[in-house]
Amino acid sequence: MTITNDAALIFADAHAMYAAALDRLAAEDVRDASEKAWCATRRATDALILSRTGTEPEKSPDTTRGLDTLASQDPEVRALVGRYFSRQGQLHGLCFYLGWCEPLSETTRRIRETIDYIRDAERLADT
Repeated sequence: MTITNDAALIFADAHAMYAAALDRLAAEDVRDASEKAWCATRRATDALILSRTGTEPEKSPDTTRGLDTLASQDPEVRALVGRYFSRQGQLHGLCFYLGWCEPLSETTRRIRETIDYIRDAERLADT
């Protein structure tokens, strides 16, 4: 990961990771698709934090703390928190790391709905 001051570049990375997740899903590689969707979520969150604070998080714990800080200040950002942790826990932790991807319908739904998270983060970055 390269640190940058350009939130638009990070959002572009989030969209690219989401597209890669859909490619892996089409290839029936749910485990890799889950990780790519999590990466897309994290990058979108990094971009939101950068746009609001001027600082891009360097590590995942920094992203989590940054999101929590923004959520404490803005109820609209607070709406992202559950979706962020759902992807972190289910897609990244359980499915990718542990291989526990069942039920597939829920995992697939989270992967596909990641685009909604990215778009909401982009909208909140512009406010």
